[in-house]
Amino acid sequence: MPGLKDVKTKIEGVTKTSQITKAMNMVASAKLRGAQEKMESFRPYAGKFAQAMQNLSSGMEASSQPLMEVRDVKSVELVVVTSDRGLCGSFNSNILTAAEKLAHHYESEGKKVSFICVGNKACQYFRKTGKVRVEYKDIMGTFQMFNAREISQTIADAFISGESDEVKIVYGKFHSVAVQKPETELLLPIKPVEQEEGGDASGGTSGAYIFEPEPGEIMEVLLPMYLNVQVYHAMLEVGASEHAARMTAMDNATNACKDIVNELTLLYNKARQAAITGELMDIVGGAEALKG
Repeated sequence: MPGLKDVKTKIEGVTKTSQITKAMNMVASAKLRGAQEKMESFRPYAGKFAQAMQNLSSGMEASSQPLMEVRDVKSVELVVVTSDRGLCGSFNSNILTAAEKLAHHYESEGKKVSFICVGNKACQYFRKTGKVRVEYKDIMGTFQMFNAREISQTIADAFISGESDEVKIVYGKFHSVAVQKPETELLLPIKPVEQEEGGDASGGTSGAYIFEPEPGEIMEVLLPMYLNVQVYHAMLEVGASEHAARMTAMDNATNACKDIVNELTLLYNKARQAAITGELMDIVGGAEALKG
């Protein structure tokens, strides 16, 4: 049985750890409110933007715009978005695992795979593969739209120049405070929505929609903006998911610390009782020896 001093030292150490995890839980909770509001306020904009793109692209030929060009896929670029910091449970590892599985799938088909890593965790994980083309580190804590614009420009330049034939983004989607799951979406080529026969007003450019200038000219401006919106939306999702995952992880850690303290306290009491019993036995033994 360990000594009283050792057990007491462990109890003090675990108690201090629980204070840290509780503080981190409170900080993550405070940050989550702001990040969640920002993400939820952007979702309707992203949805309406996507709807407008559907209306514009319906019936258009894929070859009419560089970012819509469909090719024989020989090289794939994966944009992996994670957080900069850890201590958020399995959130980052789930994203990295999903991206790695997708990369192995493409490589098994004989396709070349490269990575654009956003967030320190993605950079650190995929750097060892030697397939990282661009890294964006230390931006997930304070990112703005101009960061997403820079990333999307890098993606678009590689696609237009023929370095990549297809681009997908892997990120952590925020479902609720308790649930964040890896999500994979196609970024490039941007595929037009096929217009149904007898096209209705909601699915095509005919009917209720009149565009000025021509849809093709509008698409030249909106396609890069659409890419910016998709990347920024993914970064917002990861930002909110990170704080939610950290809040849950720190809450679990605090509860685990409490359980450990209870177990150590019980062990301490047993050790103290054993020490007292031993001392009493020594006193009784000494008294008996004196009588003899």
